[in-house]
Amino acid sequence: MKVILTKDVKGIGRTHNAITVADGYALNYLIPGKLAIPATSQALQEAELRRKQITDRSALSASILAQNMTALTETHIVIKAKANEKGHLYDAVGESEIKKAAQEQAHIDLPDDVIKLEKPFKELGTFDIPIATADTFGKFSITIEAE
Repeated sequence: MKVILTKDVKGIGRTHNAITVADGYALNYLIPGKLAIPATSQALQEAELRRKQITDRSALSASILAQNMTALTETHIVIKAKANEKGHLYDAVGESEIKKAAQEQAHIDLPDDVIKLEKPFKELGTFDIPIATADTFGKFSITIEAE
């Protein structure tokens, strides 16, 4: 039986994909569980339209993200944190603090998984921050100063 998935099903397929499965599997599990709908001609057209919209939207967001990453490489972010006399921070500066500072100072909103730190920073100084997406790589610098 041919069905269109309404949700991702592990080992079967992704949302809006038309797949062929055993009749019993479709009638007893997928359709009653609201995981799939029967593949009529109208449902196939709607699924194709939704899949195209999702692809267009993801391409646009990838383009915007690449532009933001390029703009970020040209900026310098300053983060103020509490530190002792030796230059050690009381609280580490991690990805969330860097993301927040980039939003406030450079007006660039980054997704959570773009900043790739090995470990949080625990000292004052200037550091290079690697950023990466599936096809774009770069880095920008931050300075951590004492309050």
